[in-house]
Amino acid sequence: MDSMARTKKNKHNLFTCRSGVAAVEFALLLPVYLLLLFGMIAYAIYFGAAHAVQQLAADAARTAIAGLTEQERNGLVEGYLARNAESYVLIDPARLSFVVGDKPNDASQYLVTVRYDASALPIWELSPPLPLPSRIIAFSSSIRRGGI
Repeated sequence: MDSMARTKKNKHNLFTCRSGVAAVEFALLLPVYLLLLFGMIAYAIYFGAAHAVQQLAADAARTAIAGLTEQERNGLVEGYLARNAESYVLIDPARLSFVVGDKPNDASQYLVTVRYDASALPIWELSPPLPLPSRIIAFSSSIRRGGI
């Protein structure tokens, strides 16, 4: 077999050989798959923390119903937040801040705003390839004061 025929046969084998196709496809798709997988896990943790902050704000606002004065309501809510913030798995009480009091525009409403610094969550490790939410999770909950 002369060199011209051998070269033609090798070119034909190069384009028809399928023995490494699966390995090449795996190498191309693995980074995308891992990014999706870790992105879903990181966002799930973030959304879990956001849900915990929302629940904490709502439960704290419901606690305020028992108070007769604004000072008593504030004390009840602050005590509730101090006692229960650590019971939420994804919440670090040291990163939690809150504002409580009667709603400025409506004296018949009591407002609880809870803010959580989520910068310690693992989602921030994915920063270059994924769009990220705010590092501060904030939720407000208001409840109507009784008797007004």
